[in-house]
Amino acid sequence: MECQERLILSVSWTTIVCGVAFFWRQTTRYCAPYGRYVDAAGPPGRVCPAKLAWFLQELPAFLVPVLLVLSTEARSEQGKVLLLCTFCLHYFQRTFVYAPLTRGRPVPLRLMIFAAIFCSLNGFLQGHHLLHCARFQRTWPDDVRLCAGLVLFAVGLVINIHSDQILRRLRRPGEFVYRIPHGGLFEFVSGANYLGEMLEWGGYAVATWSLPTFSFAFFTICSIGPRAYHHHSGGCKVTEDDPWKMADSTQCSAMQHHLHGLHIQQNYYLTSFFYFNPVLKCH
Repeated sequence: MECQERLILSVSWTTIVCGVAFFWRQTTRYCAPYGRYVDAAGPPGRVCPAKLAWFLQELPAFLVPVLLVLSTEARSEQGKVLLLCTFCLHYFQRTFVYAPLTRGRPVPLRLMIFAAIFCSLNGFLQGHHLLHCARFQRTWPDDVRLCAGLVLFAVGLVINIHSDQILRRLRRPGEFVYRIPHGGLFEFVSGANYLGEMLEWGGYAVATWSLPTFSFAFFTICSIGPRAYHHHSGGCKVTEDDPWKMADSTQCSAMQHHLHGLHIQQNYYLTSFFYFNPVLKCH
């Protein structure tokens, strides 16, 4: 297959523009309505069970590149295929490991469809670019950008998987409550799972050093960066039954004036959006 350079450039720049628009919407209006924010934009309408929704929406990002590799007649350079495998590795884990284990709330059907469309387009963008358009110098295997990018990707992947595991343990099957997580990088950042994913795609972009991969990394930061901030500023509501049940930010601010008999210490934790903000820690 010949390189569709004009198409790749168009989709890459469209991804960047959509990232800016998504960032603006989430910082001025509300977060994408899934998970704890499922009711933020009003009644969710038709919904899909979380396990099925995550499987269906993540699968195209894994399946499309694999089909591109299998349908490519001419052999691609081994290095390109290995770089594409890092992309597929993330979505293999999200599709076949994360999705069956998730205990999240049902996902609005329209959001699942939009996510599946994005994953399909992005899977084609990354796969077609690396297999048919990317050109690397012979010295690229020794380039510091490749080595640093792959290390960053691996670190981010481990953080992401470990953080998701911590979040799952906070909730029993069938529960939809949200509690403040502890352990791992959650001791230092409010959205360790989002931080891990941003590190992954940042490393992937550095390792491949191209517009399509940078556009995806940029979109990821614009998409889950504001979500991490809202997680951080959402706060907690201390109750007798469950001292770590999550509540609205208004309840969190009111809590500061009504808590009695508790030692409140204000710490400054680095959020997943890379700046400091006060967060309440109750002992």
